[in-house]
Order: sequence, then structure tokens, then C-alpha cells
Amino acid sequence: MQLYNKLSSEERSKILDASNQKRITLSFYQYAKIKNPKSFRDELFIFWNSIDVLGRTYIAKEGVNAQLSLPEEKIKNFTEHLNSISFLKNVRLNIALKHEAKSFLKLKIKVRDKILADGLNDKTFDVTKKGVHLNAEEFNNLMNDKNSILIDMRNHYESEIGHFKNAICPDVDTFRDSLDLIENKLTKHKENKKLLMYCTGGIRCEKASAYFKHKGFKNVYQLEGGIIEYVKQVKDKDLKNNFIGKNFVFDNRRVEKVSEEIIAKCHQCGAPFDIHTNCANDACHLLFIQCDNCKEKMKNCCSYKCLEINDMPFAIQKKLRKGQKNSNDIFKKGRTNNITTFD
Repeated sequence: MQLYNKLSSEERSKILDASNQKRITLSFYQYAKIKNPKSFRDELFIFWNSIDVLGRTYIAKEGVNAQLSLPEEKIKNFTEHLNSISFLKNVRLNIALKHEAKSFLKLKIKVRDKILADGLNDKTFDVTKKGVHLNAEEFNNLMNDKNSILIDMRNHYESEIGHFKNAICPDVDTFRDSLDLIENKLTKHKENKKLLMYCTGGIRCEKASAYFKHKGFKNVYQLEGGIIEYVKQVKDKDLKNNFIGKNFVFDNRRVEKVSEEIIAKCHQCGAPFDIHTNCANDACHLLFIQCDNCKEKMKNCCSYKCLEINDMPFAIQKKLRKGQKNSNDIFKKGRTNNITTFD
């Protein structure tokens, strides 16, 4: 019985090209108490693999977090299967604004300690005691309330390319970093202000809202379904769009366009640009913003050092990487000082 992906990205890419299938990109999460994550993981893999689901899923005793792609013709089979699982019945699916056949190339389902890393070890914290959910219209209305404080619960590289107007965007690398920072910054407003939060699809706000309530904040609200669902409701109900720029997504598409504004800049030349790329040097792989001109000039590399390495024969590159542990600096998503810049 197959319980793991057996095809490479290249093999899967060729299959997708040949099939010419229309595929749907979606995501969902659910906090729940799962007694045996490993057994549940295998159950999901067997069925999802049988209907050609691809993507990335984390399962833990606290629930499920999934970002997926599947054939449009299989969506009924997929939802029926989810509805057959008690804690996933009628779970909200965040459907992408635009779909690409190759948003994911493998099916990976992993068991983790938590579906969202938070660094918390407080056994008295109950993630199910969440804040008030808001739809897009309610969220817009509360944004205009003078007693509201709007918080972006995403990381700096996400909010850099797009965020809600007048939002506080913490300059953090991880979700865990944002929790203490926000609590410390807003501690004097625990009783007199409304904490209004949003993230990509809702999972971070779900945990953050429960955490801030646990920490004594009296009025905690969250955008249900995150930015993805907000944009859908704005279009369907002809509401005012208060999100500027692009929404960063965690698949091969990288972004979803929400508004016409470009609020970010190329990390190398400073020109208006808002699409991330990974450095072509596999020993680096830094995620950073690089405009088309710099991409051509630097051959998709973040620095002259990486450009020099990337021009070497593959065998030499592999030899140079052998035994070397990459510095954490290269995974800081644009925070490294090694990026070559142009005036």
C-alpha cells in the first residue's frame, strides 16, 4: 500500500503537462483533538493519492493544516471524504483566486507536534477559546472604529508586498515572534481597545485570538478565512476593498493579485516590484524580491558570490556544498546582508 509520494517533481510536472487537467488550488485548517495523528495521516494519504490530490499538509494532535491542488472533476469526491470525518464536516475551504496546474507537484502529509509552530508550552492555554469571527463586511466596518487596532499576523516578507490600509505590520520572521511583540506593544489596551487581526487564510489568527484572550485581552476579533476569503467576499458582494498590493501564498504561484498598487521594492535596485524569487544558487536559495532587470543582470542570483558559484559546473557546485551547513542567515527571507544592491 502506497503511503508516500514516489514521483519526483520533474516526473509529476510531465504528467500534469500531459493530462491537461483543470486543477483547483485550495486550503483549509481545523483545530481539533486527534488521538492518533499517524493513523489519520495514512488514512488521508491513501484517499487523497487515489484522486490525484497534491500539496502540503501538517497533522498534529491539535488538528490539520492543508494547502492543496486537485483536479476540478474530483472536488465532489474530495468534499464528500472530508464530510465523512466528524471534525472536518463542512470545514471552510479557502479557494484560490487563480488556479495553476502546477501550484504543487507532490503530495506531502507530515505529522508534526503542532499544525502551526508557536513555541508555546503553556498547558493552560486552550486554542479552541478563540476570538469573534468577522466576515468581510463586518471587518471593513470594524476597521473604521476608532477603538480598533488592526494587526497583521503574518511575517515581514508577506506584509511587505501587501497589507490592509493602516494595519500594524510587525517586523518579524516567525509567528511566534509576533505574539510577544504584539502583547508587549498593546498591553495597556487590553480592556479599552478592540484587537482586530488578519492573516492569509485564518489559521494564525485562530490561534493568536485564543492566545490574546488567554493573555487578558477583552475584545478580540479575527477575519474569518483570512485575506483569501476577504477578497472573494469583496468581489461577490461588491464591497470596498481595503487591501493594497498582493497576497503572499505558500505554493509555486507565490502571490495572488488583490489590487493594482505595488507597495514593495526590488531588494537590489529599489525599483517598484513585489514578486519574490529564490536565489538560483542552491547553496543559498534565499527568498528575496528581484525585478526583471536585476534578474537578467544577476541571473536570478542574490549576490555576485552566488552568481559566481552558480556559473560553475554542477559537479563543482555539489562538491563545494559537501559538508557545509548553510547559515540560518540565508533562510531569513530577505534579511541577509549578502544581497548585492545597485544604486
